[in-house]
Amino acid sequence: MGGFAIGTTEFAIMGLLPQAVEDLGVDLPAGGVLISAYALGVVVGAPLLAAGMARVDRRTSALWLMALFVVGHAISLWAPTYESMLVARFISGLPHGAYFSAAALAAAHLAGPARRGQAIAWVMAGLSVANLLGVPLATWLGQELGWRSMFVVTGVFGLATVLAVAVCVPTIPAPEGTSIRRELGGMASPALWKAVAVGIVGFAGMFALYTYIVPVMVEVGGMPLSLAPLVMGFYGVGMVVGTLLGGSWADRSAVRTLQWSLGLVAVSLAAFSLAAPWWWLSLIPLMAAAICASALVPSLQVLLVDSAPQSPQLAGALNHSALNLANAAGAWVGAAVIAGGATLQVPAAAGAVLAFLGLALSWILLRRTNRLSP
Repeated sequence: MGGFAIGTTEFAIMGLLPQAVEDLGVDLPAGGVLISAYALGVVVGAPLLAAGMARVDRRTSALWLMALFVVGHAISLWAPTYESMLVARFISGLPHGAYFSAAALAAAHLAGPARRGQAIAWVMAGLSVANLLGVPLATWLGQELGWRSMFVVTGVFGLATVLAVAVCVPTIPAPEGTSIRRELGGMASPALWKAVAVGIVGFAGMFALYTYIVPVMVEVGGMPLSLAPLVMGFYGVGMVVGTLLGGSWADRSAVRTLQWSLGLVAVSLAAFSLAAPWWWLSLIPLMAAAICASALVPSLQVLLVDSAPQSPQLAGALNHSALNLANAAGAWVGAAVIAGGATLQVPAAAGAVLAFLGLALSWILLRRTNRLSP
């Protein structure tokens, strides 16, 4: 449920970008920075909050972090200017990574080592189900009642999560000997930063497209704007499928799953760029990109935790720092391409290049890990 709330707020803003920029009186590239502001909040908050709560049990961590998420959305609802909305979105992003880290570690602990990839995937599936149900709902409500209604939807689910965690989740203490110093010590692991670098570069490609997916399909492909919620839901189906498949594959070989996913994302984004003038045709590579991009997320989480076993909370949170720095980078690349005079088809092509660069980095940086993989 927490993943559902977080995924809805992270992705619904992309489907409501045309309404947001009109309401705030800014252009489309500036609207893309709203997405970057949330992502940068995740980048900053994930390591700081995860390390700061290293000795706190996972249940209490989840409660406090989701409460902060709700506060950020209350501020977003009433933010009067573009600048204040940037600050509100940054605050909303702060608990994202640390919350998922606590939830994923709890699930992995309860499931046991043999099924930890699948357990992590089920936690991450909240993001995917958000794209299947929450994002279309929030997009539809945003079109009917105003784009800020999205903050009401996500805030309500955030409050429901606080209640559900308090009632349903058992206390799962942090491992013995855990401390802030020990968690921060994990940041000295070279393998950790290699995996982070691969995740940032490779996943940025997906966000170079996804940030502007509605404008591309409407303005280039000729899709009616009223179909935007259905397209977001269609993408969510691919995310659910990819996340669950990726979790199962990660239990076999995290590195190989990551590399295959990045290669197929690159191909899918290039195909989307070519098919963009025909929105109905572009749905095929869009689905492929959604499946493959989501499949790499559990693998990246496993690789990060394995690379710094003495710092599981921080390493797990860095997965979301990496993916949201990728989010910010992808949105920035897309904005730069559009601001440079390129058509809306080009960000997807730029994303394909980024995904291929991520694949090349994985071959270079993860060679030792790959040799050790089954």
